[in-house]
Amino acid sequence: MEKLIQRVQYANSLLCVGLDPVGDDAQVARRLAEVIDQTHDYAAAFKPNLAFFLSREDGVKLLRETVQRIPESIPVILDGKFGDIANTADHYAKFAYDVIGADAVTVNPYMGDDAVRPFVREDKLVFVLTKTSNKSQYSMQDMALTRGGSLADGVAKVACRLDSEIGGIGLVVGATHPNALAQMRAICPQQWFLVPGVGAQGGDLEATLKAGLRPDGAGLLINTSRAIWQAADAGLAARELVEQINQFRPVAV
Repeated sequence: MEKLIQRVQYANSLLCVGLDPVGDDAQVARRLAEVIDQTHDYAAAFKPNLAFFLSREDGVKLLRETVQRIPESIPVILDGKFGDIANTADHYAKFAYDVIGADAVTVNPYMGDDAVRPFVREDKLVFVLTKTSNKSQYSMQDMALTRGGSLADGVAKVACRLDSEIGGIGLVVGATHPNALAQMRAICPQQWFLVPGVGAQGGDLEATLKAGLRPDGAGLLINTSRAIWQAADAGLAARELVEQINQFRPVAV
């Protein structure tokens, strides 16, 4: 958390650069290096998507090399959406932190808090899937609870309790649901949110920031992947996104 806050303040940025590499292996290796080198001045964090690396024959090697290329001062969020318990989750955590060198992970809490706890370390951050950016026809996240609210609301409350108990817990909340984002912020006023869905998935940047920013102008990491990966000039695309984000921040930190 301290590393994230320091980076946000230093770069005056809430941009999380998603790394979802597509193309042949040689092309991808070159493009990953280009994107990191061109955007690291503007990135509050980088988020490599595990699936896009594991689908390659030498994907773990490429992922490690990618993380090593990112400047040490910039947090790396490994987007694996891990979701198992006990000894299995311990091994996922060792892979993410000790093998890959990530600073944070995304975790699916469907199996309960014991699917989250193994990822908690003093110097790491865990983002719990709460209200995701996909538009599923049969989303379990929207199911109503008998005690009121939705399942997503219940997950947010559990995440906040875990954060107060063990620390290092944030939420994943999609930009495609600004009303839900505002609800999550009301439930969790201080936690950091990782926010996918701006850009290709149709999330509105202004609505997202108005719904989720804390009064101090922080608390959100706006993730963008394809808009930067596909840009002719990744650095220019990242800089423009940071400028757009900062237009709506009540306080520039």
